[in-house]
Amino acid sequence: MNYMEPENQTATSIFILLGLWEDKALQPLLFGLFLSMYLVTILGNLLIVLAVSSDSHLHTPMYLFLSHLSFVDICFTSTTVPRMLANAQAQSKAITYEACITQVYFFMIFSGLDSLLLTVMAYDRFVAICHPLRYTVIMNPRLCGLLLLLSWLICLTYSLLQSLMVLRVSFCKETEVPHFFCELAQILKLACSDTLANDVLLYCVTGLLGIIPLSGILFSYARIISSIVGISSAGGKYKAFSTCGSHLSVVSLFYGTGLGVYLTSGTAHLSRKGSIASVMYTVVAPMLNPFIYSLRNRELKGALRRLLQPRGLLSER
Repeated sequence: MNYMEPENQTATSIFILLGLWEDKALQPLLFGLFLSMYLVTILGNLLIVLAVSSDSHLHTPMYLFLSHLSFVDICFTSTTVPRMLANAQAQSKAITYEACITQVYFFMIFSGLDSLLLTVMAYDRFVAICHPLRYTVIMNPRLCGLLLLLSWLICLTYSLLQSLMVLRVSFCKETEVPHFFCELAQILKLACSDTLANDVLLYCVTGLLGIIPLSGILFSYARIISSIVGISSAGGKYKAFSTCGSHLSVVSLFYGTGLGVYLTSGTAHLSRKGSIASVMYTVVAPMLNPFIYSLRNRELKGALRRLLQPRGLLSER
């Protein structure tokens, strides 16, 4: 990037989101595709939240965490997709400085919550499989509430800190972001002032909410697999694994796509490809999560059936 003179720097810069597509002929098709994906994401995750809250049989730690994950996924995808669709409809790629910082703030909150909730859910499965007799004692309502509260406090705190740190950075009047939303790492690359402190904080937070939760998930599943191997009957092994198969699929989808994007985000010529890959964990993953959890879960499918039948949305079989 060519740095502009100090007098051309301003605290109210206009950012240009280059988006995912340049061919105007493809815009109507891609607009319809992303709008459909967004609506499916909202509907699917909302049904999970309503099913869990309305069915007393699902008032357990596992489904409590699942409903929170669905709520976070609604907020997560709503942070980026509506703005992208609005810009595409208005034939504009501009976003104000204030709107960009706000998007950075909420994106960090909900992406961090996704990571922490997946870790909490892995711990829940670890206790259920490795300590089944003590499950209700360990995963009591107080601990579950504390884990959720701690996750929110961590994400709210670090997101606020990151956003305040961005406010000290100077930007040029117009800067092009090779992405479809304001991602912090890409925004910092466009700064006209020193960003060393921001970069250090970003790497520390990435370690806190990326590496540490992932390590916790891997440790939990290492213990789970060890316990499953020790089960003598094949039916017992299948039942134990089926309780965590959906969660493992969601973890693989979220971390596989997310880590892939951030490992290549430092390479300039891959930035546009990285923005396309980001669609996987910002749009596709939240859309697929309800299907992954509901298709293999009889209790959840039963709750969804009972939720939809009184409203005439699902016929009896």
